[in-house]
Amino acid sequence: MAKARKKASKKAQRRKKTKAKARPKQKFTVSHHREADFDQGLRAYSAYRDLGLAPATGGMVQAHVIRMTKPFDAGEVAIPHYHDVEFQMVYVLKGWFKSEFEGHGVQTFSAGSCWIQPPKIKHTVRGYSDDCELLEIVLPADFETVTLGK
Repeated sequence: MAKARKKASKKAQRRKKTKAKARPKQKFTVSHHREADFDQGLRAYSAYRDLGLAPATGGMVQAHVIRMTKPFDAGEVAIPHYHDVEFQMVYVLKGWFKSEFEGHGVQTFSAGSCWIQPPKIKHTVRGYSDDCELLEIVLPADFETVTLGK
């Protein structure tokens, strides 16, 4: 019986080692705030500051600060879409942000609020404050955004 336990334990250890090897090696990285680091990103109404996690994680994770740069305009912003991701978390750093999620209705988030958007959840931005800033963390770093018809 003790031999069988040892054998099972060794198998479990091998599985753990295999899973750990599947992830890319991570590097230490630091990103300090610099206004010059904000640039045009996915949306024309916002600026993105990449926090450098994608190269540090071998493409496993992306993180950026999103700053709204134009007043909310439903015609430009309220476009239904989803992101083909494994994980997506958003945290409101400043201001407020409003979005409508399939099956969950319209949600309003203020500074300090956090939410997870499950993979491929359909959503539409419904509003934001002029000073809105968000922290977004996404897995994997390289993903597709799919725009849907209105």
